[in-house]
Amino acid sequence: MDMDKVFSTSEKINTSSVDPKKLASDVLKVSEKLVSTLVKPTNTYDNVSFTRAAVEAQVFVVGPQANLDKIPQLNTSNASIDIDLIGIARNKLNSGLAAVAFMSYNTMVDLLKPDFFNTSDNTVKTMMSTVISATLPKTINTTLTKPVNFTLKHIKEINDSGNLSCVYWNISEWIVDGCSVVKTNSNFTVCSCLHLSTFALIMQTSSRSSEVKSQPMDSMNVVFVIVGLVFTSLALLTFAFCRWKPGVNNVARINLCISLLSAHLLFLLTQRFLTFIKPHKELCAVISGALHFFFLSCFMWMFIEAVLLFICVKNLPQISSRQRAILHKGFLIVIGYAIDFVIVGVSAGLVPEGYGSEKCWIKQEKGFIWSFLGPVCFILAINTIIFISIFISLSLTLKNLNLDVSHMRQTKITVFKTLAQFVIFGCPWTLGLFINNSKMIEILFLTLNSQQGTFIFLVYCVLNNEVREQYVKWMRAVFLGLKPKTLLDTPIQKN
Repeated sequence: MDMDKVFSTSEKINTSSVDPKKLASDVLKVSEKLVSTLVKPTNTYDNVSFTRAAVEAQVFVVGPQANLDKIPQLNTSNASIDIDLIGIARNKLNSGLAAVAFMSYNTMVDLLKPDFFNTSDNTVKTMMSTVISATLPKTINTTLTKPVNFTLKHIKEINDSGNLSCVYWNISEWIVDGCSVVKTNSNFTVCSCLHLSTFALIMQTSSRSSEVKSQPMDSMNVVFVIVGLVFTSLALLTFAFCRWKPGVNNVARINLCISLLSAHLLFLLTQRFLTFIKPHKELCAVISGALHFFFLSCFMWMFIEAVLLFICVKNLPQISSRQRAILHKGFLIVIGYAIDFVIVGVSAGLVPEGYGSEKCWIKQEKGFIWSFLGPVCFILAINTIIFISIFISLSLTLKNLNLDVSHMRQTKITVFKTLAQFVIFGCPWTLGLFINNSKMIEILFLTLNSQQGTFIFLVYCVLNNEVREQYVKWMRAVFLGLKPKTLLDTPIQKN
């Protein structure tokens, strides 16, 4: 029998030297075609099944007069499927006739390896179930009326720290589009899919070496972010309680601090409680959308701050610490938040399943990550050009000045402030393109990008003479038990 030959071949796939993906594809196609020959017309329903060492199969057929009170379930020793075959048969094109073929390939894992599941993170992938396949043979309209549920028995012991994914085979790789985990326990996992194909259950776990390597970096990242949050909060409080002259525009800095504080704090809390958040898919998706918005707003306000400083420098005859109010506050706020809201809204509307990765961030599939990387790369390119232009203007201005000893200290501070703008503008984020396996670049990346708030506090608060003087007055008043009218008594003119 031809079917016996095909399944006998699949039992010997371990010794094959052919490309495993091609061989698997051929076996799947031939198997599904041969199983479809078991579909025979019927007025009610018919059920045919057979078992071999390598393959188990069951075919269920319903006819126009079938009277089933529940969705039929097809079973093999390691898996089962629930499919609304009656609903499919009632489609006008099907004229009451529909059939489903369900197969479980016990040795297909040797061909369709779990390593073919391409994910962005460095994890160990383990096949947790047999490979199964479901088709609708000799059915004209194969549109599903309801999602199909697969129950897959675990063939290996589950790792509580691992992440389970319901995947399907797409020509050359395992992907997760249209499939999700409904529930799981130590023995089996239920997957829900919006289409029929070849499916499996894959578990991802971090290798011990990568865990050991990532622990110090994770701890360092947490410390850096907390330090950055502290100084960002101090800068925000300074901007909020100071009385500034009308010519000083702190709108971009205030909102940049708010965005940095919101983004880093939400990110920190999410990673801290990830094990509790991850099981709640909707909450994870909402958090990833919020992170998308807050980080985009960070970069938008970096862009606005860069443009404001560029205009200010170009309009001044010499380097000055005084910043004029260039654009209206309301207009800046609309630009700073409305564009981010539109990007996130359109992204969520077009690809709602793009939110909620394993880290509660944007998913990598279908290039959805570019809804974040696209705007960020554009802003970083513009900000880098602006920084270079400002630095060149500063160099030319200082070159034309006659510097004496009394001006040397102020000049050094001015140079530091200018160089600090490189961090404030977010330019160090470009280091992410060159990290690869370089620990030095990774540490530099984490350090600089977590300390944007710290540099804002240093440049616009600590290195501002008037702010320092008023801080001293305020601390003296507190020490002496006096009650100052405001944190800073004199409006600040210089930045």
